[in-house]
Amino acid sequence: MAKKRRPQTKAAGPRVANGEIPVVGAREPCPCGSGRRYKACHGREAAHAVTELVQRPFEGLPGECDWVALRELVPAATVELTLAEGLPEGVPSVTLATVLPMAWPALRRDNGTVLLGLQNDTPSGDISRDLADTLRRALTAEPGTPVAAERAPGDGPRLQDLLDPKGTFSPTLHEGFEFWLEDAANATGEVAASLERANAAAIPTARLTGVEAAYWCETPEKNHLRWVMSHPEEKLLDALARLHAAGASSLGENTRLVGSFRAHGLTVPVWDLPRGMSAEDTEKPAVDLAGRLVEALASDAPLTPEQRRARGGLTNRQVTLS
Repeated sequence: MAKKRRPQTKAAGPRVANGEIPVVGAREPCPCGSGRRYKACHGREAAHAVTELVQRPFEGLPGECDWVALRELVPAATVELTLAEGLPEGVPSVTLATVLPMAWPALRRDNGTVLLGLQNDTPSGDISRDLADTLRRALTAEPGTPVAAERAPGDGPRLQDLLDPKGTFSPTLHEGFEFWLEDAANATGEVAASLERANAAAIPTARLTGVEAAYWCETPEKNHLRWVMSHPEEKLLDALARLHAAGASSLGENTRLVGSFRAHGLTVPVWDLPRGMSAEDTEKPAVDLAGRLVEALASDAPLTPEQRRARGGLTNRQVTLS
């Protein structure tokens, strides 16, 4: 039996010849005038834009590895951002923060400065586009107000469009979250409570100075070094396996490479460190390891059986965070 064709729904109005198609309810007629419901017409494109995952959302930004670290590893840090078109009138500065009070996506202070939160849940698969949308709205928000989360347009700008590609990205790490407020000592109410909870949960963390995007942290049982690297994953795992099989992948006595995780398209090797090994103690071993890693990355020789076993162990202990 031939399948009956559904009758076309009468168009709700004239077709939109040019310009953006406004967002309407999923079951409402599409504003483009096609006669189909929005969810089956232009809403399908919008839904795809919302759900499609961008594997490396920070690619092309200065300091991509540090963006990933601040998103996933670092509790309290700030970075002053440089906008491609300069600061708007009335906005003295724009600062990226790992997290903001009450988990606000952004905040415009009374003095006009803008704080942009990095560690918030985002509504689409493109963190860069979501953050760019929040930043644009924060730049025009009323001073003294937080910026609410909203769904970003699927064709809106990304951070790569708004930030100066020649700008620097130099994180400043903090012991706590007092940077939230201009007068943190006199905080009251929910903000004060949020500040106290955040400070209590913050893990002591430091960024090494001798290598890029390597972050030491202190935990009750042992310390760790988590190092965000931009090398292609397969090449990096081969190089780490070569070092591991040769007994050259550690950072010194009682340290060991324990595995890695993926975050936003990059690989993050992790080392266990003794409880008493400080960030300062880790600096020279990390620089030395970076030199050995360069040599291992340059090798194109097939992996030996021992190196393949080492690689398998690293791969089996790999976790994906994004």
